[in-house]
Amino acid sequence: MTKRSRVFTTMTAAVALTLGLTGCVPWFMPEPAPSTSTPTGEKVDAALEPFYSQVLEWSDCDNDMQCTTASAPLDWADPAAGEVDLALVRQNATGDRLGSLLVNPGGPGGSGYDFVKTSVDYATSAALQERYDIVGFDPRGVGESSAVSCYEPAQMDEYLYGLSDAERGTDAWIQELETSAVDFAAACADKTGALLGEVDTQSAARDLDLMRAVLGDTQLNYLGFSYGTFLGATYAELYPDKVGRLVLDGALDPSTSNFEVTSTQALGFENALRAYLTDCLAGSDCPFDGTVDDAMATISALLASVDASPITATDGRQLGANALLTAIIYPLYQATAWPNLSDMFESVMQGSADGAMQFADGYNGRNPDGSYADNSTEAFMAINCVDYAYNDDIAAMRAEAAEIEQIAPTIGKYMAYGDISCANWPYAFAGEREEIHAAGAAPILVVGTTNDPATPYVWAENLAAQLDSGQLVTYTGEGHTAYNKSNSCVNDAVDSYLIDGTVPAADPMC
Repeated sequence: MTKRSRVFTTMTAAVALTLGLTGCVPWFMPEPAPSTSTPTGEKVDAALEPFYSQVLEWSDCDNDMQCTTASAPLDWADPAAGEVDLALVRQNATGDRLGSLLVNPGGPGGSGYDFVKTSVDYATSAALQERYDIVGFDPRGVGESSAVSCYEPAQMDEYLYGLSDAERGTDAWIQELETSAVDFAAACADKTGALLGEVDTQSAARDLDLMRAVLGDTQLNYLGFSYGTFLGATYAELYPDKVGRLVLDGALDPSTSNFEVTSTQALGFENALRAYLTDCLAGSDCPFDGTVDDAMATISALLASVDASPITATDGRQLGANALLTAIIYPLYQATAWPNLSDMFESVMQGSADGAMQFADGYNGRNPDGSYADNSTEAFMAINCVDYAYNDDIAAMRAEAAEIEQIAPTIGKYMAYGDISCANWPYAFAGEREEIHAAGAAPILVVGTTNDPATPYVWAENLAAQLDSGQLVTYTGEGHTAYNKSNSCVNDAVDSYLIDGTVPAADPMC
């Protein structure tokens, strides 16, 4: 995960909670051409040889690291159709080197380049840094790589924080959402061009194999968090014989539908909110009174209040229910942030929007001067829109919204109608949501946290069961992802696997 592990995006008047998954779609490549050997001794089609045989030119960059750019086909089915740039950064192994360890922080849309460059100690242990070159990269569409681009900052403000005069769920409200979604999609298509249709996870997984090869590794060693688990699992399905040591932490279930993701996450965040309140009410400095149910009712009333009558922040922006929900969810990713969540709730209940806006801005990557630190929102939308099937039937959306609200009575209504975001996207998902088995792959470690709100534990259980060689490592606790931020049991299991190849005989139940 990144500093902001993105699992959802607020829209003009609705929150769309979807994680970037993709089914096992048949990938039709051109008729094979005569194969050519690469520097790692592999045989590849002649059309791909210029990419697989490229020599990376590294230069020194910040924090005593090295940076470079690799080239990949824009369209893997037509390698001659153009190229995309892939930005990489590495910290060389400090000791007896085993090879490269590629790291993805999640999203989709999270920058692995920034994650490693600025937070390598958060991403990996000293033991891993001794034995591996730690390599961060931005997937296609993201950050320093060839990137999706849609809106200028002022437009992004309106898209993320804009309010509707219509009542939530009405025809007029839905029409405003559709107009906002269509305008955003058109801007993305205009500014991004053909890349917008080529940012799917299947293509990113093929890029991952290319990076493996040009880094000089015969097998992929990989640490993926959150959405990065889906990218890693997709790689294993496409290239089972190239799987080295893969750790998938905060796992996604690749067979889940868009609606199943949203409803499961709604329940996950609802449960995380209850866990926060249980802890808060047991302390002496909690802004809530009574029972957990009483506090949940207070939060529900607070969301309804700002939905009807937004609070104006010092900078003139207005705090509505969508921005407040973003501000609530942001600190639920880690239990260490719960005291900050209490401070935020207290300030909003006293009529101040500034603290909540700061949290929402932190999640959305908005800087204090109104600029945006990265393109993570745009990349998130673009990748999800081509990785999922979306429903444009309003009656079905209303039925699903009612079901989500029943599952998560406090926050569910603000997480519905997410399909509108992508129903009119210029590039549609083609395929089925299917399980990933990666038949023939070496053992793969799947890490799950029992009360992870963003990637609920059941997804880790499901992925570990689907993978023919999956081994589950459970962390009993709160928060999103576990490696290098939970306990020594998890860290030792992951490090022993990545360094020595030791696979736990059974789930250690950390």
